[in-house]
Amino acid sequence: MAYRLSSKDIWALGFMTFALFVGAGNIIFPPMVGLQAGEHVWIAAFGFLLTAVGLPVITVIALAKVGGGIEALSSPIGKTAGLILATICYLAVGPLFATPRTATVSFEVGIAPLTGTGVLPLFIYSVVYFSLVVLISLYPGKLLDNVGHILAPIKILALAILGIAAVLWPAGGPIPAVETYQEIPFSNGFVNGYLTMDTLGAMVFGIVIVNAARSRGVEASSLLTRYAMWAGLIAGLGLALVYLSLFKLGESSGTLVPTAENGAVILHAYVQNTFGNYGSFFLAVLIFVACMVTAVGLTCACSEFFSRYLPLSYRAMVLILGTFSMLVSNLGLSHLIKFSIPVLTAIYPPCIVLVLLSFTMSWWHNFTRILAPAMSISLLFGILDAVKSSEYLSHLLPEWAKHLPLADQGLAWLLPTLLTIVVCAIYDLIVGGVKRPKCETQHEEKQEQN
Repeated sequence: MAYRLSSKDIWALGFMTFALFVGAGNIIFPPMVGLQAGEHVWIAAFGFLLTAVGLPVITVIALAKVGGGIEALSSPIGKTAGLILATICYLAVGPLFATPRTATVSFEVGIAPLTGTGVLPLFIYSVVYFSLVVLISLYPGKLLDNVGHILAPIKILALAILGIAAVLWPAGGPIPAVETYQEIPFSNGFVNGYLTMDTLGAMVFGIVIVNAARSRGVEASSLLTRYAMWAGLIAGLGLALVYLSLFKLGESSGTLVPTAENGAVILHAYVQNTFGNYGSFFLAVLIFVACMVTAVGLTCACSEFFSRYLPLSYRAMVLILGTFSMLVSNLGLSHLIKFSIPVLTAIYPPCIVLVLLSFTMSWWHNFTRILAPAMSISLLFGILDAVKSSEYLSHLLPEWAKHLPLADQGLAWLLPTLLTIVVCAIYDLIVGGVKRPKCETQHEEKQEQN
C-alpha cells in the first residue's frame, strides 16, 4: 500500500520548507534594499525576487525530480566534481557561514541591546542557542512535527503581523535612492538576493524535504517529487509575500532612519515606532524563531550529507557541526558577512547554471558537453566577481577584468556563460548525430521488461 500525505501534512511540509528558508538574513536584507532603492524599489525588488524566490523554488523542483540530493543533480559533471560542489555548498550554508550567522544575527537583534555586544555575552548566548539546535537536530524524524506543526506556524504568524503592519501603518516616507540604485537598481537587487543564500539553501534542504515526507511513510518517487514541488511552491509564495512587505517597510522608513547601516536597525526602529515598548521584544522573538528553525534545518541537512561520506554517525556529525558553528559564530556578524560575500559571489553562478540547465537535459545528445563547460566558465568569471567584491583581494584584480561586460553590476559571468552554452550546443548538434526516435526507445524498454 502506497502511503500518501494528507492535505494537512502537505501544508505542514510547505510551511516547514518556508520556515527553513526564512532566516534572519531573509528578514534583514529586504528592508535595506527598500530603504536604499528609494523610488526604484520595485525594480530592485524584481531582481531580488528572481534570485531569492524564483531560483530557490526552481531548485527545489529540480532536486525533487532527481530524488532530493545535490549529488544526483550534479552527476552529469562527474562524481568527483559533483561531490566537490556539494561539499562547498554544504559548508557555505552550514558551519562556515549561514548557520553561525543565525546565532550572531539573533544575538545582535534580540540580546545585544540588553547585554551589550561584548565577547562573553555572545559566547554564553551561542552555547545556549546551539545546545537547543543540536537537541532538536538529533531527532530528524520529528522535524515535520517540531518545525512544520509548531515552530513554523509561530514564525508565519509573527511575519504576517509584521508584514500587515508594514503595509497598513508606514512609519515615514521614502528617501532618494542611493547612487548605485539610481544607476543599476535591477542588478543590485539581483546580486543582493545572493546574500539570502536561498538557492544554496534549497540545494541543501532538498533532501530534508524528501526525508520529512518519507518519515510519514511515503516511498513512491513520483509522490515524493509531487510533494516536494508543492512544498517549494508554498514556500515560494510565502517568501514573495514576506519580501514584498519588507521592501515596503524599508521604503516607508526612509525618513525614520535615513542613515541606517543595516536592515536590523530599520526593523528595530520600525517595530519600536509602531508597537511601542513591546516592539523590541516582538522583534527579538521573531528573529530568534526564524534563526532557530533555519539553523536546525541546516544542521540536519549537513549532518545527513557528511555522515554518508565520513566514518561518523549522523548524531556525531550533529554534535561536531553544532560545536563548530558555535565557535565560528563568536567571530561576530561583521566578519562573517565580509568573508561570505566573496565566496557566495563565486559559487552562485555555477549553481544557477546547474539548476537552470537541469531542465534542458533532454534537449542534448550529451548533456555533459553543455553543462561542464558552462559551469566551468561561470565559476571562472564568478571568481573574478568575487575578487572584485572582496575588500581584501580587490587590489589583485587585473585591470582588464574591471572592464568586462556587466562587471560593474557583479554579473561578469553571465555573457561568457551564455556564449559558452551556444558554442557547446552547436558542437553537440554537429558531433552528436541524430537522436533515436522515441518510439524505438519505448519499444526496447518494453522488450527489456518482457
